[in-house]
Amino acid sequence: MDPDFWRRRRVLITGHTGFKGAWLSLWLQSLGADVTGLAPGPPTRPSLYEVAEVGAGMRESVLDVRDAEGVLAAVREHAPEIVMHLAAQPMVRRSLQDPAMTYEVNVMGTVNVLEAVRRLGGQVRAVLVVTSDKCYENPGLPSKRFVEGDPLGGDDPYSSSKACAELVAAAYRSSFFAGDGSPALATARAGNVIGGGDWGEDRLLPDAIRAVETGEPLRVRNPQAVRPWQHVLNPLSGYLRLAEDLWHGRSAGAWNFGPSEEDARPVRWIVERLDALWDGALGWEVDSGPNPAEAAHLALDSTAAGRHLGWRPALSLGQALELLVDWHRAHRRGEDMRRLSLDQIARFGQTLS
Repeated sequence: MDPDFWRRRRVLITGHTGFKGAWLSLWLQSLGADVTGLAPGPPTRPSLYEVAEVGAGMRESVLDVRDAEGVLAAVREHAPEIVMHLAAQPMVRRSLQDPAMTYEVNVMGTVNVLEAVRRLGGQVRAVLVVTSDKCYENPGLPSKRFVEGDPLGGDDPYSSSKACAELVAAAYRSSFFAGDGSPALATARAGNVIGGGDWGEDRLLPDAIRAVETGEPLRVRNPQAVRPWQHVLNPLSGYLRLAEDLWHGRSAGAWNFGPSEEDARPVRWIVERLDALWDGALGWEVDSGPNPAEAAHLALDSTAAGRHLGWRPALSLGQALELLVDWHRAHRRGEDMRRLSLDQIARFGQTLS
């Protein structure tokens, strides 16, 4: 990753008020980029976006990606050179409650962003569509690590909507963005990102933080389920590295950004490690009630990103959990969370050099 590349670069981020989008916005601000965000507002209260005053260092349009004409007008107004599409309905359980809305946001929202880029021609040079590790057809095999060429699928509306977004991006890439002078388009697949400032519903780490703060036991659905946990800055560094390549007309296609193999840990390991970091303050119990069906095992193979982009996950899972706990302890003490978040980004950036 080349920090100098981003200075004064015009970047448009959809979903900048979300957890990943807010961290990405802060990082780009710290690199001197000219950042614009499109989002309808913070998805939670509190949120990293509000607590770290993310909006203070960027331009914003209050906009839902389902509004095709609004997206087109925003892209025309802000004239980005790089578009990073992160806006999404990200929850499996919510997708079961409102599948139509999930497809509208995750599929048609992607269409609207790509259509705006297509219609406005050559001002955009690079487009990154962020999907999910759940876009793969997953038989739940414990030895399976998904590579980019594996079949796409999904047994729930969220997962299948992300597979659909991948197909939309592939179709736009081959139909509209393949010629000389066209924007270079890639998709990024990552998931189970953790870090300070995530207050999302129905997520293990935010639920654990809430349990510590309230003194209530954490209810854990699937203690043995294995997921590719990683600190949010790990995949974001991959997104930035990939966007640089796209700018130079390279690396269009689909890319995995997952943790090292040893960091694909079961839920139980995460909970026990968090409990130790919180000095035994996290009580937990198994939630035996009705819950959405989930694959028992999910892991990504990121060999391609390592070989072709020089990317690697710089933070181990243990380090990620320590940073998360440090962030939330500081928040409880009333510290300046914008400064602390930027400090965590700066320290992470030093590991990349």
